Amino acid sequence: MTAPRTPTTAEELRGAGLRVTAARVALLETIRDGDHLDAEAIATGVRDRVGHISLQAVYEALHALTGAGLVRRIEPAGSPARFEGRVGDNHHHVVCRSCGVVADVDCSIGDAPCLTASDDRGFSIDEAEVVYWGLCPDCSTFSNSCAPCST
Repeated sequence: MTAPRTPTTAEELRGAGLRVTAARVALLETIRDGDHLDAEAIATGVRDRVGHISLQAVYEALHALTGAGLVRRIEPAGSPARFEGRVGDNHHHVVCRSCGVVADVDCSIGDAPCLTASDDRGFSIDEAEVVYWGLCPDCSTFSNSCAPCST
């Protein structure tokens, strides 16, 4: 028995009802190859793959891909929006207060939405967003000299 075939990026775009373009394919692959990239880093990655693309076109494609559920947008406080290809599992994030690196953290309980609100105010809650803040291993080593920790 053969394993099911993984759909191509173009097939995923079509399946989400989006027009397939070289820029969208490159953008989605850049996000999936990256690690919580901001729009500028994504634009650079797309340019490396297909040549020129405007930042406005990147933002428009990000909006379409996010709306289609192919990309997740996160906005850690004090940081530009970041984008990732890990979608649909309601995972959380840990952010370094010093260098801003972002990493995935699996759900603490395991079932979406991971946390139960003390009062849901009548909402039907289907997702919880948790951001853990601290120092990454590299910055922890230098915690006595990092700018946010200096007094």
